[in-house]
Amino acid sequence: MRLRRRSLLAAPALLAAAGASAQEAWPGRPVTMIVPWAPGGSNDIVARLFAPVFEARTGQPFVVENRPGGGGSIGMGQAMRARPDGHTLFVSSASNHVFHPLVSGDLGYDVREAFHGAAMWVDVPNVVAVHPSVPARSIAELVALIRRIPGGMSFGSSGVGSSNHLAGELFRMRTGLDMTHVPYRGGGPVLTDLIAGTIPLAFMNLPTVIPPMQAGRVRVLAVCTAERVSLRPDLPTVMEGGVPDYAVRSWTGLFAPRGTPAAVLARAAQLSREAMEVASVKQRLTDLGSEPIWMDGPATDRFVREEYERWGPIVRAAGVKIE
Repeated sequence: MRLRRRSLLAAPALLAAAGASAQEAWPGRPVTMIVPWAPGGSNDIVARLFAPVFEARTGQPFVVENRPGGGGSIGMGQAMRARPDGHTLFVSSASNHVFHPLVSGDLGYDVREAFHGAAMWVDVPNVVAVHPSVPARSIAELVALIRRIPGGMSFGSSGVGSSNHLAGELFRMRTGLDMTHVPYRGGGPVLTDLIAGTIPLAFMNLPTVIPPMQAGRVRVLAVCTAERVSLRPDLPTVMEGGVPDYAVRSWTGLFAPRGTPAAVLARAAQLSREAMEVASVKQRLTDLGSEPIWMDGPATDRFVREEYERWGPIVRAAGVKIE
């Protein structure tokens, strides 16, 4: 009886130790990193930049899987329904965690409750870009041009409810221009049509547009941030171009389905911080115009909630809704 009693007393401790050991062993198999946009967008670019570092640190493959559609909701839904063991992670952004839920009305779940933040990665500036054939080299010239066009001008974005969509809608609201939104399934497809001249104007993430901008295939008129981007100080802000009270920012971070063990989230945060210190990663982020803004999981969750509360009144005022 004495031996049995000791065994029973020891059982909880043994189970706890086994659980801790299992969490410390993460990842125990390949990890899927879901990107809810088509290849070529800023989320996809950053995810593929971080994944090789994670693999080198853990010895397990980190596979970036693109699941575009529904303004990011298809990939988000898949990630939310995954087993919460850390082997499915979600590369999200302001578009997925803030803007799309606000314009969708009822997704059937609260995105703030459906995921745990693992780490915030980078601040991603939005920009106003045009095809080189558009006779405008500044925001002031673009506004004047659109006013002269019967029916206004169409603008592309990475999807309904994306940060780029909201950047365009806020631009329309602040200027009073007649503009028509053309949604795509990610930044890559937008860029393809902008380069081809299929659309004259697009609101995009800076990392997506830098290579063709440098090659002269698109023209970036301004950044959508409140202040100039330190990594590209040559680009003026939209407000400097005469549009009042205008600022839109995006970001990319790593999330996991609710219920994912805290130890796994902490390890993912640690890996993210280590990735940001790799010289080649730092240089690539600089080249892309993205600024690292690492936060751990709890700080990421707080940040998302603050962004959600800040943008709610703006989205309602703009009248943007998914029909």
